[in-house]
Amino acid sequence: MCGVVGYIGKNNAVPVLLSGLSKLEYRGYDSAGIAVYNNGEINICKTRGRIDDLRNKLLSAPISGNLGIGHTRWATHGVPSDENAHPHFNQDSKIAVVHNGIIENYLVIKEELEAKGYKFLSETDTESVAHLLDFYYEKEGMDILDAVFKVIERIEGSYALGIICSDFPDQLIAVRKDSPLVVGLGKGENFIASDMPAILNYTRDTYLIDDNEVVVLKTDSVTVLDSNKNEVKKEVFRVDWDVEAAEKSGYDHFMLKEIYEQPKVVKENLSRRFKEDGTGVQLDSIALGKKELENINRIYICACGTAYYAGLIGKYLIERIARIPVNSEVASEFRYKDPLIDEHTLMVVVSQSGETADTLAAMRLAKSKGARVLGIVNAIGSSIAREADDVLYTLAGPEIAVASTKAFTAQVVAMYLLTIHIAQELGVLDTEKFKELKSDMEKLPSLVNEILTKAPRIKRFMHKYINSKNVFYIGRGLDYVVSQEGSLKLKEIAYLHSEPYAAGELKHGPIALIEESTLVIGVVTQEELFEKTVSNLVEVKARGARILAIAMEGNKEIEKVADDVFYIPRTHWMLAPLLANIPQQLFAYYVALGLGNDVDKPRNLAKSVTVE
Repeated sequence: MCGVVGYIGKNNAVPVLLSGLSKLEYRGYDSAGIAVYNNGEINICKTRGRIDDLRNKLLSAPISGNLGIGHTRWATHGVPSDENAHPHFNQDSKIAVVHNGIIENYLVIKEELEAKGYKFLSETDTESVAHLLDFYYEKEGMDILDAVFKVIERIEGSYALGIICSDFPDQLIAVRKDSPLVVGLGKGENFIASDMPAILNYTRDTYLIDDNEVVVLKTDSVTVLDSNKNEVKKEVFRVDWDVEAAEKSGYDHFMLKEIYEQPKVVKENLSRRFKEDGTGVQLDSIALGKKELENINRIYICACGTAYYAGLIGKYLIERIARIPVNSEVASEFRYKDPLIDEHTLMVVVSQSGETADTLAAMRLAKSKGARVLGIVNAIGSSIAREADDVLYTLAGPEIAVASTKAFTAQVVAMYLLTIHIAQELGVLDTEKFKELKSDMEKLPSLVNEILTKAPRIKRFMHKYINSKNVFYIGRGLDYVVSQEGSLKLKEIAYLHSEPYAAGELKHGPIALIEESTLVIGVVTQEELFEKTVSNLVEVKARGARILAIAMEGNKEIEKVADDVFYIPRTHWMLAPLLANIPQQLFAYYVALGLGNDVDKPRNLAKSVTVE
């Protein structure tokens, strides 16, 4: 969740570090800092707040040097403060450390070090790493690299570490376990970062660092070592997406830009995945044919947050169309239920970043028990992409806003394609039905664009409902899944209390919360469930609720109940969730904007959740 950058070379490290950190702001953070070596000492500047606050602090007390590390922190251990901000250092400031992840046994290490006379200045788990390094280097007399290896034998948890030592001004050391880390390869300079955007202004050639690897970077060389100190030969991974794709391109916010990129994202995914002869879908090079599927007796779809809701859509569709039972699981809970997994299990894991800690842990558990794993990810070369048996990339391009929009839409498209593939391989989707679906799917980009042209209408809804204190989203079937995603978006960026409910469950308790002027957003796009959901809307209307409905074009009966209606274009029932979610994204965006919130970087949240 935090951002890590590092530089060693012939240029001043400070502008490079600040540039890299600014490219990682989307990950979410509450403090920032850098440590730079110069003339025999390490100078540290860090502060609570934004990178602009760090820049201002550096203007009044500038530092420079050719070796440095930087960090944006999302608080886990200790409140956001100057003291808890990274980098952290040992007592004589000869060693500085930045860290993404969580050191699970830091309290044991801290107590041990305090007994030896070490004094801690922060509440963080990371400071224990700096002092433990000091102990092995200063007290035990180890070489700094040997001290690093000794530390990683002792610490437990997840970490991407960047380490510099004033006694070794010619090297930057980095370590990775369960937290993302890439190395950028330059000419006369090298870099580390927790994500690609931080270094793309300087290089496109990278090493993707694997778990338990230690990297020693010098100005003209990069050496990667395994846990036994053997050198590892890495393949160069060249980043081929455009840096400008991560810029706002004239939009006020990344989130709005990414909402408007959805027609392109849908088209990109569909155009690559339908076979040229029009008879089916081609899921890249995934080997999941009839033989493999007939060996599967259980499917799990596992994810977190927004990706979990995309997985729920997959569950509905695979069960209804392919006629295979599917469990959709929250990744953070999955491991603790002692799940039934064996070699006849297909595990589908969904993650935008491919680094989501809980999803990674669930995937690794499944693999350890013999399951086949299909990763649905956006980030090429990410941990899930590398460790899964098969990968279906969602081709959304970089998504910078914390609240996911286009990545979710791409994940839903992936679920459509996976459903069709499974159904065809098992012989339960005939040619005529496939042709009908294909025709409707190919219209999706223009239908999404049609909804986006009506954004001013949704903005008017914002003005009418912005003062709502409690918001309820309701729907049935796939509409209920869409309601859950819509409710999450409103929570994430508008900070409004919002709850999704299966419409039929209202009368079993939640309807007690409905009072005068409560806003209820009813999603009623599934026509076979239309009348039942309308009946539930009548029930809340009778108790004083105001109703904003999202319905399929032509279903005018909803106007007798709802105060306002947004119609989506008519489409196949299974494609309606993708279209129905677009107005929800826009509504959340406009409400958040109207309330004066930071739409791209909502409070307390991070883009890539790399801690459990």
